[in-house]
Amino acid sequence: MFEISQFESYREDNRREVKKAKGGLPHSLWDTYSAFANCYGGVIILGVCENEDGSWNTTGLSNEAKLRKDFWDTINNVTKVSANLLADDDVKTYTIGSDAIMVITVPPAGREQKPVYINNDIFRGTFRRNWEGDYHCTPSEVRAMLRDQTEQTMDMKVLENWSLEDLNQETIQAYRNMHRSWKPGHVWGMLEDAEYLRNIGAAARSKEDGQLHPTAAGMLMFGDEYNIVREFPEYFLDYRETLDPTIRWTDRLQSSSGEWSGNVFDFYFRVYNKIAKDIKTPFKLVGGERVDDTPVHKALREALANCLVNTDFYLPRGVVIKKGNDKLVLENPGYIRTGKIQMRRGGESDPRNKALMKMFNLINIGERAGSGVPDVFKTWEEQGWEEPMIEERYGDTARTSLILSFNEKQAKKTSEKNKRKKQAKKTSEKNKRNKTSGIKQTRKTLKNKENILEYLQKNGDSKTGDIAEFLKLSESRTRAILKELVIEEKIIANGGTKNKIYFLKNADIL
Repeated sequence: MFEISQFESYREDNRREVKKAKGGLPHSLWDTYSAFANCYGGVIILGVCENEDGSWNTTGLSNEAKLRKDFWDTINNVTKVSANLLADDDVKTYTIGSDAIMVITVPPAGREQKPVYINNDIFRGTFRRNWEGDYHCTPSEVRAMLRDQTEQTMDMKVLENWSLEDLNQETIQAYRNMHRSWKPGHVWGMLEDAEYLRNIGAAARSKEDGQLHPTAAGMLMFGDEYNIVREFPEYFLDYRETLDPTIRWTDRLQSSSGEWSGNVFDFYFRVYNKIAKDIKTPFKLVGGERVDDTPVHKALREALANCLVNTDFYLPRGVVIKKGNDKLVLENPGYIRTGKIQMRRGGESDPRNKALMKMFNLINIGERAGSGVPDVFKTWEEQGWEEPMIEERYGDTARTSLILSFNEKQAKKTSEKNKRKKQAKKTSEKNKRNKTSGIKQTRKTLKNKENILEYLQKNGDSKTGDIAEFLKLSESRTRAILKELVIEEKIIANGGTKNKIYFLKNADIL
């Protein structure tokens, strides 16, 4: 995040923050420390100010030794900072010209350490990073972090006000039949329903009455929607299929329709059958029987299961699966517990709903080793499709999105190359004039560009009008700024003049 040799090229963003610190430790230092710790980490650089054009200028430190001592004294004071995440090597001093600067590297806090807060006030002293700024977390965000602290996930809760008779018996039998098919002769196959549900994590004994009651996972997996929402008021599962642009959606499935159970198990299989029906299946025989499964089918199962078992069912807006002609978007409430980079890398499994994950595993769905998402990326690479994108949004409506495109990668590259050639021809004279005259971008333009990049990261593919409304600028001015970002190769534009869509390059998303 910081190399002294790259100092002149750096700008403030979601991982870097500069502060003057001429009169001692800035009060806002601790807001930024909390914000970085509760997100993906970052560096705080003291003794530096930001110029109008966004570049940095050193201001130096009046007394580096005292500043360092004050910093360590404060960060180890639990009434000021809830957790010290730093080691000695995380605070370093450099000299640029005649000025000393102090670089503080803040690592991301672990799930069990969040929220990291200040001033001994968990609800008013918890911050997160939003591009260049630090913002107060809402009570809802703080409670979500507290829920994620414990090893016993939210779906393991025993619902003492419910009985096993409140579960949907048809769904239970469908699950048992699937388990028998996958594991014939399994020792649990002969158990009565009550003991079977206990063994798979769908039921547990209450400490109050000693009787078996559904767990939250059991209610989510096997309950009826009208019962589920009494425990999870924000519970909502939604599948939208839009294959004809003239129709709002060509197919829709909602948990609240009252036409089916509305539980997670039935939603999974109804949706999987809808998203898998258009996947080409090559003719293949194994042992004289046709095999209709492919790596793409497996990847879709992994992606859908991953979406459901990592949902925070207490947050609003619910699970939304959107299928279009050329892409599939899977959205679930809640941020990524392992972080976006670790999710992409794999090897670390930390599902938000461990009991749900176990139940899916028992019928051969989902990966416990944290390799599900990397397998999706690998499969898309083997198919020659555009690389999947992972997007994460914070706030009261924190969401995680996995975007799976079915467009061929090479076709996209060729299209981009041709488009860039045309754009280069149109703008060559303008670029030449700008270089000759030494025109510098104003701070306002730089800020608008940063806001556009943040907007696209949060909202995905967007039209000029939507971006202009967000920036509160005219469409003509917004279009001019977007064109500059395209030339700088920070975003990509597709479509004609009237229906142009802008989106971030993959490398900027992940």
